[in-house]
Amino acid sequence: MHGTPIANVGASIGPDCNCPPRNLALVYAERPGENMSRTSLCLCAFLLAAFALQVCGQEEIPAGGRGGGRGGRGGTREFLGLGRAPDAQAAARGEKLYAPNCAFCHGEKARGAAGPNLVRSEIVLHDEKGELIGPTLSKGRVDKGMPAFGALTETQLADIGEFLHLQVELVANRGLYKRLNVVTGDPKAGEAYFHGAGGCAQCHSISGDLAHIGGRYQPEQLQTRFIWPGGGGFGGGGRGAARPQKVTVTLPSGQSIAGTVKQIDDFDISIYDASGVYHSWPTGSVKIVLEDRLAGHRQLLNKYTDADMHNLTAYLVSVK
Repeated sequence: MHGTPIANVGASIGPDCNCPPRNLALVYAERPGENMSRTSLCLCAFLLAAFALQVCGQEEIPAGGRGGGRGGRGGTREFLGLGRAPDAQAAARGEKLYAPNCAFCHGEKARGAAGPNLVRSEIVLHDEKGELIGPTLSKGRVDKGMPAFGALTETQLADIGEFLHLQVELVANRGLYKRLNVVTGDPKAGEAYFHGAGGCAQCHSISGDLAHIGGRYQPEQLQTRFIWPGGGGFGGGGRGAARPQKVTVTLPSGQSIAGTVKQIDDFDISIYDASGVYHSWPTGSVKIVLEDRLAGHRQLLNKYTDADMHNLTAYLVSVK
C-alpha cells in the first residue's frame, strides 16, 4: 500500500495515556486512484484507536486483579466493603455478654426484635474498633429507650463490638454461612421408616445404590436430596440412580415394547427390552412413555412429618 502517513494511532490517544509505544499501524491518506474511501479510512482509524484505548485501560489494572488477588479472602472482603476481620475469640466472649444484656431487645443475632436491627445500624457499620459502639453502650440512648451499661468494662464493651461486627460479616459474606445441625432424629426410627412406611426400600438398597451414603454427603445435603426430588436426588439419574430408567415405546403399528433406556436425545431413542434385545428408533416416529422415578418422592412430600424427615436423615447419616 502506498501513501503518506498522517498519524500514528498510538500517539493520537492523548498525553494522559501511559501505554508504551506500540507498532499498531499507520493510517495513510488517500491518493487519487486508490480504492480506499475517506469513510473507510476514518472507520479504520477509529477502530484502531479504540483498540489502543482498551489495551491502555487493561494495563492500569494491577497484576493481582481487582480486589487484591485471585478470588482470595482479601479480595472478597474488599469487594463486599468489609473492614478488618473480627476477632473470633473476642466475638465469642462478646456473645456471652450480648445475650443477657442486649438480645431481649435486639434479637439473638442482632437482627432486631422489639428494638432495631443492629446489623444495619450506622453506628455499628461505621465503627472500626469500638470507638462508636463502646460509648453508645456505656452512656445508652435513654431518649430512645436504650439504658446505659456503665458497669461494663472497656474490654467487655470491645468484645460486644466484635460480636456485632461478626454478625455484619456473616450477613454480608454468604460464604461463611453454616447450617445448623440437622442430625437430631432417631436412627432406629429412621431405619424402620426406610423399610416400612416410607417405602424407600422398594427402590433403594443400603448395600447397593445407597452404600456408604453417610460418608458421601454432608447431613444437610442428604436431607435435601430426598426431600427435594429432582434437585439431584437419589432417583434423579445421577450418581445415586437406583436402576436404569424404564420406558415403554409404542410403534406406529400399535405394538408396545417395554424395556430400559440405553440412550435418548432429541433425535433417537435406544432401549433394551425385557429379553435383552437392543432396539432403536427416531424419537419422532414413536410414542415414548418414561417411568417417573421420582414419583415416590413426590408422593411423600405431603406425607412427611418433621419426625420422619429427621429420623430418616439420622439413619442415612449412619450408613457408612
